[in-house]
Amino acid sequence: MNHTLPDPTDPLDRTRFPLEEWRLLETDWDDADIGTTETLFAVGNGYIGMRGNPEEGRPAHTHGTYVNGFHETWPIRHAEDAHGFARIGQTIVNVPDAKVLKIYVDDEPFLLPMADLDAYERFLDFRQGVLRRKVIWRTSAGKRVQINTTRMVSFTHRHLAIMTIDITMLSGEAPIVISSQVVNRQDGRDDYSVMTKTAAGSSDPRKAESVDRRILEPQSQWCGDGRLLLTYRCADSKMTLAVGADHTMITENTYSEISSAEGDHAKHVYRINAEQGVPIHLEKLVAYHTSRGAPVRELADRCQRTLERAREVGVEAIHDDQITWLERFWEECDVELPEQPAIQQAVRWNLFQLAQAAARAEGQGIAAKGVTGSGYSGHYFWDTEIYVMPFLTYTMPQAARCALRFRYTMLDAARKRASEMAALGALFPWRTINGEEASAYYAAGTAQYHIDADVAYALMKYVRAADDQDFLHHEGADILVETARFWADLGFWRSNGGDEFHIHSVTGPDEYTTVVNDNLFTNIMARDNLATAARTVRELKETQPEVYARLQARLDLDCEEVDEWERCAEAMFIPYDERIGVHPQDMHFLERELWDLANTPASKRPLMLHYHPLVIYRFQVLKQADVVMALFLQGDDFTPEEKRANFEYYDPITTGDSTLSAVVQAIIAAEVGYYDLALRYFHSGLFVDLDDRHRNTSDGVHVASTGGVWSALVYGFGGLRDHNGQLAFNPRLPEPWPEMRFRLRLKDSRLRVRVTHDSARFELASGDEVTLTVADEEITVRPGEPVEVALPPRPADLGETAGGLALVGGHRKDGSIMTASVPRSRQG
Repeated sequence: MNHTLPDPTDPLDRTRFPLEEWRLLETDWDDADIGTTETLFAVGNGYIGMRGNPEEGRPAHTHGTYVNGFHETWPIRHAEDAHGFARIGQTIVNVPDAKVLKIYVDDEPFLLPMADLDAYERFLDFRQGVLRRKVIWRTSAGKRVQINTTRMVSFTHRHLAIMTIDITMLSGEAPIVISSQVVNRQDGRDDYSVMTKTAAGSSDPRKAESVDRRILEPQSQWCGDGRLLLTYRCADSKMTLAVGADHTMITENTYSEISSAEGDHAKHVYRINAEQGVPIHLEKLVAYHTSRGAPVRELADRCQRTLERAREVGVEAIHDDQITWLERFWEECDVELPEQPAIQQAVRWNLFQLAQAAARAEGQGIAAKGVTGSGYSGHYFWDTEIYVMPFLTYTMPQAARCALRFRYTMLDAARKRASEMAALGALFPWRTINGEEASAYYAAGTAQYHIDADVAYALMKYVRAADDQDFLHHEGADILVETARFWADLGFWRSNGGDEFHIHSVTGPDEYTTVVNDNLFTNIMARDNLATAARTVRELKETQPEVYARLQARLDLDCEEVDEWERCAEAMFIPYDERIGVHPQDMHFLERELWDLANTPASKRPLMLHYHPLVIYRFQVLKQADVVMALFLQGDDFTPEEKRANFEYYDPITTGDSTLSAVVQAIIAAEVGYYDLALRYFHSGLFVDLDDRHRNTSDGVHVASTGGVWSALVYGFGGLRDHNGQLAFNPRLPEPWPEMRFRLRLKDSRLRVRVTHDSARFELASGDEVTLTVADEEITVRPGEPVEVALPPRPADLGETAGGLALVGGHRKDGSIMTASVPRSRQG
């Protein structure tokens, strides 16, 4: 039997999803993957997110509308408690659903699974920021009805979403009912008793926790003049919310309308006598406002103002503003890949998701799923700092600043958390919404102290690229000081022929190896954190004495502890195995047995869903890149030979069970010379959601992976390195691609970069001159003077896969033999 494997460069079914570079278009509706397409066709702006549920409300995998940061809390109950365990769980709330626009023709409901469709298409337009659906429905009576809908969450009006519906009877006339609704799906049910699915009983840690009680307590309901207004308070977190919906009907047909509102359900219903060929146009404007403490009456007033202002501006003008905003976005952020239409479409879908996750997140973080789903309970992780922040820093610096300011608002809670963990300084939570640690499993959660260094790393990358000294002086320096204090206190000194500074009992990025001593990633990132904090404080003292004086008074800072940070950084222990010639992931990593991934059945992947953690912890097997991530972030601390040796050792034992891994492996594979392998890893990351590679896209977009796609393009194939703020390029364009073009923001300058196999061209779109290094040649790009640099011939590809690791017969330091195996139970 012949089996046709999907094209890794274009795995989508192009009979259903035709190839278009600026749209994701669906031409056939299918409920078999409805959860995935709800995510793929979600719309959002970083504050409000609406899943791609059908307007009619049925069918649905997960009805979802989310407001960034709006969450409920609940007590975490540990089977065996201990001091310092996370106490308060947090989970994002599915806010009342205002997407619903039910349609009845001759009292027959329009529902996709049962509808006789003469035409269907749905598309997400990346240049307009609008989800559109166009159908022609043949009713049971044989009448043909054209139904066109739009859904948009505004980038220019943070609290606003707009929906429109256009209905025209193409043949015959009929009574039509449009029932516009706002439904509390978190606690209530719609007319058909359809509730959002929960993760109750699920052992998948990627899904949201389920809270088995009412969450949204109704506070007030009002309707009148085509407007609906509902307010709520969360039962435990006490956060407040108001949602308002305004309606405008435009038609020459006669119609009547009626409204009703109750605690969990509000409706505005139109009854229309539709004549053939006479169009019906309905506009639905929706506003959401939330708060940690404002009374619901205040939020209701804000909704009223948002709706009134939007009505004054007009739907058409707001749509035009959306297009203008996105024109600027693509001018600043696009990565162009000529002659690669499938990859180009996927790249733009990923970049558009970054806009939808971060553009208007102001005052909140950027969750692992953005505002497209409830996966990971809406928590913020290190994903933001390491995977999303590079994109924001070099393309949307204001959004980057907002994300970092959000971390700053957590600083007091981080100080409290450090104290709970018997340490000085501040410890940012591993996963959180409100600033408190929400990870109930400390081994793979709280123990990931590297979050502190990740925040400091992202902070300084932003400050150097944007030259935002104001942020550094007033907020960033505080973060650097408190995180440096934490590392200096967490580690300890050991004399063994010379002083060494060690950090024990931590977990690195690889969650398949936990609570270890001297995790390489943690140590090398902490070293950078300590050194950067000391250098920054000293520079402030010399150049900004008033700023330094305020910092000193604010944080009770003294020179002796700054000296201590420098000593800790200089003496930081970085594990290295001379015999094998690699950096161990931690001090005892190389002593473990090897997991034979090649012979692990697909039915047992990902490992975390099929094996007890203790089984996994006994083996050399990685969930995601760990040492390899260090090679990328702190690349100037490793020689080219060390990078290749480390990559060749760790790549074969990295499962890729995390969506965070492939993009980083692509970057380092490209750098060390595994070019084809780098491209395959890039394809794996590029299609994480579009091809549902991890079978959980239904929980929401993997936002970190979308940011990683940009990094794989710009850092991996564009060859950008920005250690200590010095920009250098060593492009490694994949063989099938003729060229790649991307943009970067540096301070007040906008740089355009074009890379081919033979040259790299740099041009200023605006701003002052920029000095950088290309293939070891320093150049200065001035306004009106593009610079093109010839690239040296690329070395030959090292091979199809990374080698260097003997799965059977390898020896430990004591001479004993390592063997590779797959853990098995009696059940198979």
